[in-house]
Amino acid sequence: QVQLVESGGGLVQPGGSLRLSCAASGSIFSINAMGWYRQAPGKQRELVAAISSGGSTNYATSVKGRFTISRDSAKNTLYLQINSLKPEDTAVYYCNADGMADYGLGWGSWGQGTQVTVSS
Repeated sequence: QVQLVESGGGLVQPGGSLRLSCAASGSIFSINAMGWYRQAPGKQRELVAAISSGGSTNYATSVKGRFTISRDSAKNTLYLQINSLKPEDTAVYYCNADGMADYGLGWGSWGQGTQVTVSS
């Protein structure tokens, strides 16, 4: 079993910045793709950014140029640097990852989410 734990959310003024982290732990042999999703009240969960095991990234159009996804493979940790925050970025941000467990089976997990609120 693999657990993902997000941290770093909070209340920030428009134009501010946050750095989200997602730490993976458990029976991890390898991690493939990792990604950040978000869900605003009354809306569907959407992909914000993703990063492959090789470091290739892709972003939602709405966040390009403001958000940066990165990963530290040695620490099994995913990051999301969020700059120039807008009120419409307010949402619960979730970490997602998949890979291979050390007992030979694939795994896929979601974190519990971290709230980001952008308000003056």
